[in-house]
Amino acid sequence: MKTIFCISGLGADERVFSKLVVEGYELKVMRWLMPLKGETLQQYAERMRAEINEEEPILMGLSFGGMVCTEIAKQIPVKKIIIISSIKSSGELPLWLRIVARLRLNKIFPMRSTKLTRPFQNRMLGISTPEEKDLVYQFRRKVDLPYTNWAVNQAINWKNDWKHPEIYHIHGDHDNMFPIKYVKPTFIIKNGGHFMIMNKAEEVSTCINSILCNK
Repeated sequence: MKTIFCISGLGADERVFSKLVVEGYELKVMRWLMPLKGETLQQYAERMRAEINEEEPILMGLSFGGMVCTEIAKQIPVKKIIIISSIKSSGELPLWLRIVARLRLNKIFPMRSTKLTRPFQNRMLGISTPEEKDLVYQFRRKVDLPYTNWAVNQAINWKNDWKHPEIYHIHGDHDNMFPIKYVKPTFIIKNGGHFMIMNKAEEVSTCINSILCNK
């Protein structure tokens, strides 16, 4: 069976890919590494790709994981990249995140989740059911704060205008994190939010299988 190397979103783990049904492929979720002091996203991607043991792999990234996939693809030959609820270039970063980056607000305000910030964060993710809230709560409890601070800073300051010739972008038209008006996806999931990989997994799976059928 062929392999798709998957990178989850910031702080998430293999469970975000658990509802996808991809025919003829094994989904291998790559583990997040703790960033080294002063490490750039490009250097981090170089360490992440050490886990890839196939030539010309297929990569699939969710949110921040999609950016890491692009950085890996700059370093090794990659057959396809599938990104979900993510962005292809820094030009697709929404205005509000550019303002956060320019004013360095992420350096001023703590990135940790609290009872006060949780409702806002849940709305940004587009989650509402008790199951989704519980899963995201588990992610938040497990994630390391220094890693979160590093990853957020890398994401909002990402400088990239390179595009892999075989990159496919699946995005929801109700994504609050990366609004659809800023991105040009290959596939649009109607009423899909940032967490649609879980709550619209069937539709996302259909898009993925369509991409993989295109040899």
